[in-house]
Amino acid sequence: MYAIVNIAGKQFKVTQDQFVYAPKLEGEEGASVEFNEVLLLDNEGKVDVGAPLVKGAKVSGKILGHVKGDKVVVFKKKRRKGYKVKNGHRQDFTKVLIEGISK
Repeated sequence: MYAIVNIAGKQFKVTQDQFVYAPKLEGEEGASVEFNEVLLLDNEGKVDVGAPLVKGAKVSGKILGHVKGDKVVVFKKKRRKGYKVKNGHRQDFTKVLIEGISK
């Protein structure tokens, strides 16, 4: 059984007991979260497609921690002008354990 869920504006394909790195969510470590925006639900070959959401379906999970992603280096340069700018960025993520999918 799997579901496609909208979490903070991004779509994830999730199954039970899977870890998901979602964009940073509000909540403490160990808190329960529930995602109601289920776009598609597959139960052993029986597919329910929402228009736009599947009614009554929800995905429950648990926040395991807040982490940072890999560093992305942004480097800008204009040749022959002496212009160089180097910036870095690390995105904040929340590690979520998917505990259950229900309809």
